[in-house]
Amino acid sequence: MTTPIIRRHAPEVLAPAGNLRGLKTAIDYGADAVYCGGKAFGMRSAPRNLSIADFTEGAAYAHERGARVYVTLNILPRNAEVPAIEQYIHQLAATGVDALIVTDIGVMMLARRIAPELELHVSTQAGVTNYLAANALYELGARRVVLARELDVQAVRDIRANIPDDLDVEAFVHGSMCMAFSGRCLISNYLTGRDGNHGECAQPCRWKYSLVEEKRPGQVFPLEETEQGTYLFNSQDMNMMEHLDDLIDSGVTSLKIEGRAKSAYYVAAMTNAYKTAVNEYMRQRGFEDADGNPLKPFANRIVRDRTVVADDAVARRADEAFAGVPGMDFEPDTQDVADAADELIARFPHAAVEPADPVELPGWLREEPYKVAHRDYSTGFYYPEHKVTQNTDRSAYHRAWLVVGEALSWSPEEGGRLTLMSRNKIEPGQLVEILLPGRQPLEYVIPEGGIRDADGSPVALINNPAHVFSIPMPVEVPVNAAIRSRTKKPTLKAE
Repeated sequence: MTTPIIRRHAPEVLAPAGNLRGLKTAIDYGADAVYCGGKAFGMRSAPRNLSIADFTEGAAYAHERGARVYVTLNILPRNAEVPAIEQYIHQLAATGVDALIVTDIGVMMLARRIAPELELHVSTQAGVTNYLAANALYELGARRVVLARELDVQAVRDIRANIPDDLDVEAFVHGSMCMAFSGRCLISNYLTGRDGNHGECAQPCRWKYSLVEEKRPGQVFPLEETEQGTYLFNSQDMNMMEHLDDLIDSGVTSLKIEGRAKSAYYVAAMTNAYKTAVNEYMRQRGFEDADGNPLKPFANRIVRDRTVVADDAVARRADEAFAGVPGMDFEPDTQDVADAADELIARFPHAAVEPADPVELPGWLREEPYKVAHRDYSTGFYYPEHKVTQNTDRSAYHRAWLVVGEALSWSPEEGGRLTLMSRNKIEPGQLVEILLPGRQPLEYVIPEGGIRDADGSPVALINNPAHVFSIPMPVEVPVNAAIRSRTKKPTLKAE
């Protein structure tokens, strides 16, 4: 029943974890590496995060299965925090984790001095947008740069073509985005006193905003998006499932899923989906056979002769990726300035990629991102003609599927029986899907009869959350597997 999991260093599927269970779940569902935070000094303080003991156990669990663990140490620290950070790095080094994700150059150099065995990954908060910055960080000891989220695909190609081969490139592929430059935001600090650069963001970008006129206190005017008000800064989520081939072909080493504050189900579903998509890439590009056996060494597809492929639409639109860069929105004061800018752009040596057929993903895999709670999806900033925008009329999540149960154990007795912890209603005739590592989810119709409570007594249906039940199940199901079902009516709900 269990599909063997292939672990790779590149292309790496990097999954989030907000606690030890999330770390183990990510690894069980195929993650090559997991990133997580401790009780301090990370950019997400809302999750429970991991203790030093958790990191020790988590690193051992990962290494036994060929995976790795990265720890976020990516706040922008204040002076008084430096001694505690130094002590914390010493503690982390003793746990067996593999890398630290840092933003501050001082923290980076401190870690290099006192824990040289740990890899140093430079966080997206550092805002790496060009190869000069990447190369400078490499000289300072960085093993990986996590690219700024504002980059387009061509910028990724250009960076990869102009940095050392042993400098990893990490890029986000899925999850929430932030209305700030690479996450550096002051809105939360300004409105609530909670510092977003210290992992305490109150997410005011998701709040509903209306207008109040100074001389009319208490009289609220909606900002015309809807009668309920408007959500000025509420960015769409990212979903690059159907464009992973573009990113990997462009030289991305690690594909990062956002979501350390998300549920174990989200981690399992998205990790499994992106891992399966990468497996498809490796097979269809000819790097591995259907069983995952290597056929030729994996390498990114950058052509380093600085020649732009004439019909490369991504390269043609690359210079429109940033506001203020000459492009379709550039309006100079004189034509001479415009001509000079166009000439400068035309001379920029964009990196090209070898032509390749698109990787075709099965339909079930393309649908997986829509089976977790999500805002409207976009492809972020990767394609200048299709940039991420805001959902200004709401901040709620789409939810078309619900987790209805979680597997506790499976027994082959009586033709197979699954014991589960209930989460939502389950009744005879209901179609459910069971999330299985490394493969398409299992569809199963709950049979008439056979549902039992914890005492073994027959019951007509399951309608008590957080209670133990059992159902007939002829197929072996792993412990902790999520059981989900389509909602009768898709909803918009706060996460």
